[in-house]
Amino acid sequence: VLGRILAGEMRTGVSEGLVLEAIARVAGVPVETARRAALYLGDLAEVAGLAARGGAEALTRTSARVGVPLLPMLAELADDFDEVLAAHGGRTALEFKYDGARIQLHRDGDRIGIWSRRLSDVTRSLPDVVELARRALGPGPTILDGEVVALDRAGRPLPFQELMRRFRRVHGVEALVRELPLALHLFDCLMADGRSLIERPSEERWAALVAVTGGRHLAERTICVDGAAAFAFLQRALAAGHEGVVAKDLRSGYEPGGRGKRWFKLKATETVDCVIVAADRGSGRRTGWLSNYHLAVRDGEGFADVGKTFKGLTDGQFVAMTERLRALATTDDGYSVRVRPEVVVEVAYNEIQRSPTYPSGFALRFARITRIRDDKGPGQATTLAELAGLYERQFRTKGRAAGPLV
Repeated sequence: VLGRILAGEMRTGVSEGLVLEAIARVAGVPVETARRAALYLGDLAEVAGLAARGGAEALTRTSARVGVPLLPMLAELADDFDEVLAAHGGRTALEFKYDGARIQLHRDGDRIGIWSRRLSDVTRSLPDVVELARRALGPGPTILDGEVVALDRAGRPLPFQELMRRFRRVHGVEALVRELPLALHLFDCLMADGRSLIERPSEERWAALVAVTGGRHLAERTICVDGAAAFAFLQRALAAGHEGVVAKDLRSGYEPGGRGKRWFKLKATETVDCVIVAADRGSGRRTGWLSNYHLAVRDGEGFADVGKTFKGLTDGQFVAMTERLRALATTDDGYSVRVRPEVVVEVAYNEIQRSPTYPSGFALRFARITRIRDDKGPGQATTLAELAGLYERQFRTKGRAAGPLV
């Protein structure tokens, strides 16, 4: 396998996991070491070549580099601040959770690049952020993690879908920059002056972020040691129109692509990220549209249905979604259209219920779409295991026990 990778003969579609296992065997290292090298280098062929030439030592020495985007670290949902403080040793950093889009900003001298959550290069679409970085950051090799939010004329946050217009635009960008200005909120520093900080504690990375930015364009942040102060900060975030807060363990390193208890999120509304796998034709006012969407979560290599909804979109979004799904259609029985699982939507719900109707075993009660997540691919949707965890969490929150999953 390694030889085929190096020769450029590996076929598209071969599991990345199998490739990493082959590389790890050749280099004599754990698969996790090969995976870490792949995260840093961004190219399996380069990882394979490094393993062939330098073995375990070469793979172990890999680190982040400017121009190669890293998967973002993600947050797990928490029940309350007691859970957060217990997991973080009684002291946590709280930051506003903005209703924006994740970006990773790289600078090395005159070279500035910006990547999205999906690791797409969006530098051309965000010239105002590039210029801001040119003014605010020193020229040394730097990698920063943050969020951008679209603003209205009064400086108030605009809906996420408005922001996505900026990310999709590659022509006529200057006019859209004037129409939809962005606010930049930085919250992590992965490299400063060429020194990788990924394995350094969060508290040290924040200090480096303040240093490289001069304290400008930072996420709203506070350090909390008790639940009352944390709740007050959450209320401030919600009152300002933001989604909630993110709590970060001050002792933790940065885990590219990782999700766990080092970072928690607390929001006013529970949401999951689902993939649209089919849509029913509408009736009445929605005649002519594909408007009742079959929602699914990731289940291994496939997807498992968890409900349907026609709620949450505007008429204009229904029209656009209909065109989009028709282009993804695989089968059509005259009533329902099955589609390739490519469109990700954020879905709010009142409760997760057990369901004999769906193979997943679960259903979202009163599901409604809150955002079309063009910044996420289907591989970043909520998993069935995560949904099961959310189901169990409901009962802990309500103070009663759930039965075992069957």
